[in-house]
Amino acid sequence: MSNPPRPVRPPPPVPKPGQVKVVRAMYRYEAQQPDELTFDEGDTLYILDMKDPSWWKAKCGSSIGLIPSNYVEENTESIDHPLHDAAKRGNMDFMKDCLQNRVSVNGLDKAGSTPLHWAAHGGHIPCLQTLLSIENCEVNVQ
Repeated sequence: MSNPPRPVRPPPPVPKPGQVKVVRAMYRYEAQQPDELTFDEGDTLYILDMKDPSWWKAKCGSSIGLIPSNYVEENTESIDHPLHDAAKRGNMDFMKDCLQNRVSVNGLDKAGSTPLHWAAHGGHIPCLQTLLSIENCEVNVQ
């Protein structure tokens, strides 16, 4: 009598294009190895890879490296729709950061609205101009 096959763990979900996990660091971390990333408390980190539960690959500014996940896992604010948040607040620096990290300009939030909608709603003209300058920005969506 043979043993039944062992269950195989499904692969981690593949992020959809334009969806990037964005977190804020709650502690300062000084890189201990060349492949690690140094960051300060409050820095915005873009998570690129979460395959290892203890060490995530992240981007902060123009630097990419591994970060200890417990510095951001439970003690940070995860931003579900970072570009929407930037557009609502008229935060151009954060908006440019999101766009450089390939956050989708056409993503819909829970209300079914795009960042363009929120920039227009808030009267944030520089944000509107930035979003409209992006080649694939859909203007016929809420």
